[in-house]
Amino acid sequence: MATRSLFKYFKTSPEIIRLAVMYYIRYPLSFRQVENILHERGVDICHETVRFWVERFGSKFAGEIRKNRAGQHLNWQWHLDEVFVKINGERFYLWRAVDHEGEVLKCFVTKRRNKAAAKKFLIKTMRKHGSPKIITTDKLASYGVAFGEIGVVDRQLCGGRANNRCENSHLPFRRRERAMQKFKSCVILQKLTSYHSQIYNHFNHERHLESRQSFKQKRTTALTEWFQICAS
Repeated sequence: MATRSLFKYFKTSPEIIRLAVMYYIRYPLSFRQVENILHERGVDICHETVRFWVERFGSKFAGEIRKNRAGQHLNWQWHLDEVFVKINGERFYLWRAVDHEGEVLKCFVTKRRNKAAAKKFLIKTMRKHGSPKIITTDKLASYGVAFGEIGVVDRQLCGGRANNRCENSHLPFRRRERAMQKFKSCVILQKLTSYHSQIYNHFNHERHLESRQSFKQKRTTALTEWFQICAS
């Protein structure tokens, strides 16, 4: 039996839908800015249409990317870090796990930054991606206690600038937070970070480590693969 098309019953072409979703998630743009950019290219849509497309297709595109990249992670070294996020005046914490190549493995939102939250986050990440040889963290005491209970305390590395890899990984999220003028709920934050990180992985090429020619080739390949997502 043929698989039902994800874009069935949509009058707009799948290429335009993918382009609008990519603009919004990949760059720190608002829905209205995406509307204006597409209008300059001859596509007349409303910003609410862009919102609907992002909510409808964002997680599906991210799931397709996640499936295509399955098994490509090398569990040599992970970097764990957390940042606070204000939602309606209330403080939440966004935990992030990144591998040694800058690939975002997991994002997880919690209300507290204690041992239980650190342990839950680490267990969730290890269940999905296996166990690394080295886990780099900051000097938050909750990590040491949680690692001791899990039995990986001998793999922890902290101190100095060892965790800059994860610190830099928060920057695209902070730009998105400013563009959205902060988040309205914890559910929206968790949902957005889940597909934002996967799409960030897809277009992240570490250009400072590559030649110009290699970067251009990888950038073209990533765009080609993006416009083939959910094409069946």
